[in-house]
Amino acid sequence: MPALTPIRGLRSFCVAAQCLSFKKAAAHLYLTPSAISHQVKQLEEQLGLNLFERQTRSIELTQVGKQFYKSIWPIMSELESTINEFTQTKENTTLSISMPEFFASELFVPRLSEWAELNTEINLQLETVKSDQTATRPSDLSIVLSNGIPSANVVHDLFPLRYVPACNQTIAQKWSHRGYEVLDAIPLILHQARPWAWHQWADRAMINDFDPSQIILLDSMFAVARAAQKGMGIALIPMPISTSWFEDELLFKLFDEDLATNDRYFLVQNEEVQHQQALSTFVNWVKKTYENYG
Repeated sequence: MPALTPIRGLRSFCVAAQCLSFKKAAAHLYLTPSAISHQVKQLEEQLGLNLFERQTRSIELTQVGKQFYKSIWPIMSELESTINEFTQTKENTTLSISMPEFFASELFVPRLSEWAELNTEINLQLETVKSDQTATRPSDLSIVLSNGIPSANVVHDLFPLRYVPACNQTIAQKWSHRGYEVLDAIPLILHQARPWAWHQWADRAMINDFDPSQIILLDSMFAVARAAQKGMGIALIPMPISTSWFEDELLFKLFDEDLATNDRYFLVQNEEVQHQQALSTFVNWVKKTYENYG
C-alpha cells in the first residue's frame, strides 16, 4: 500500500459512509457518482479492505468499514476545520440556495445588490426551480412555497400569498364596468399547480353557476403574469410578491375579491452546513428582508 492515502479518497469515503449512497455523496461533493466510486475503490485497494457491501441500488458499510469510519472521521473533521481556519481570510465562503424562479426574479434578485454590499466575504450560488420541481443538487438553504409547514428540522416562516384577478390596461378599461360578465367572455389564466384556483376564487366571490368558457394553464408564474400583461386573458396573480407588476402598471386588479389560501413561503435550513456563521448571517438577512413581507 502506498505510504500516503489521498485526502480526497478519505473525504469521499466519509461522505459516502454518512449518506450510504455514492450518488448523494457525489452531489454533496460536486463530483460524479463514478468518481466517488473510483476514489473509494482506490482507498479499499490501498487498505486491502472492503469498506462497503455493494448492492444493485444501495451500499452498506461492512463491519470493518464502520470501524474505519469511526476512526477516520474525527481526524478528517479536525483537518477540514484546521484548513478552513487558515484559509477563511483568503477565500470567501460560498452558500448555496435554491428557490422558486418567480420568487427569485421578483423579490430576491432585485435585493441582491443590497446583500452583496453588506456581505462582501460571502458568495451565493443560486439555483431557481419551478414550483412542481426540486433542486438538482442539495443546497445549504431553500426558499419553498408550501401550503403547510415543510418537513424539516429548521424552518423559518416568511409570508403568505393571496391571489388577485388581474389583466392588462386594455382589458381593464373595457370590462371593469361590466362586472363578472367578463369571466364568460375572456380566457382565465392560472398556474397548472393550482388548476382549481379560479373555481375557488368564484366560490369566495359567491358567483353562482361559474362556468368559464376557457381556462389556460401555464407551467410558470412568470408565464402567467406575462400572458395577462400581453392581453391573453385574466390571471390569478400572487400577492404581495407581484407588487412591482402593478406599480409599473403592467397589470391592473380587475375585481376587489382576493383568493386567500394556505400558501406561504418558508426558508428551510440544512443543518449540515459547514459555514454556520455565514449561514446565520444570510438567514437573518432573509428574515429581516422578507419576514412578514407586504
